[in-house]
Amino acid sequence: MNASLRTALFALTLPLATAAMAQSQAPIEVEADRLDLDQRAGTAVYSGNVDIRQGEMQLRGERVEIQRNDSGELSRAIATGERAYLRNQLEDQETPMEGWARRIVYHVAERRVELIDQAELTQQGDRFQGGRLEYFIDQEVVQARSDVSGSDNQRIRMTLQPEQ
Repeated sequence: MNASLRTALFALTLPLATAAMAQSQAPIEVEADRLDLDQRAGTAVYSGNVDIRQGEMQLRGERVEIQRNDSGELSRAIATGERAYLRNQLEDQETPMEGWARRIVYHVAERRVELIDQAELTQQGDRFQGGRLEYFIDQEVVQARSDVSGSDNQRIRMTLQPEQ
């Protein structure tokens, strides 16, 4: 992997890792048209123009399912819709990291984000597109795939800005 690509990929994952630590103590605010809560199963399903915010992080979709583990901690958030959306703005960045897909899955314990089907991610002018984008935040690993189950292949495209 060349140095500029490695720098670009690192720039994509570092903001998520740093923000997750600082924002984990902030309250979670949710707006939706409907809520179906199942305390026993540890799930909350929000539907209808869902907007979830915690600190500078935002997750939007037509439907968002929040899953908790046996300890009651958030384990996974799944946003779906024609253009589900994930945004994170850091103090030291001029522009936010933004991601879009038909399905966005954030695995809290694994610190992994999946953008599935018509996936797109932008960070400081760099842009990644494909059928599936997966981020392993702590390992600073990004994987892109063109194939999506139940859909036509969606070629991987990247636009990397030159270093200033």
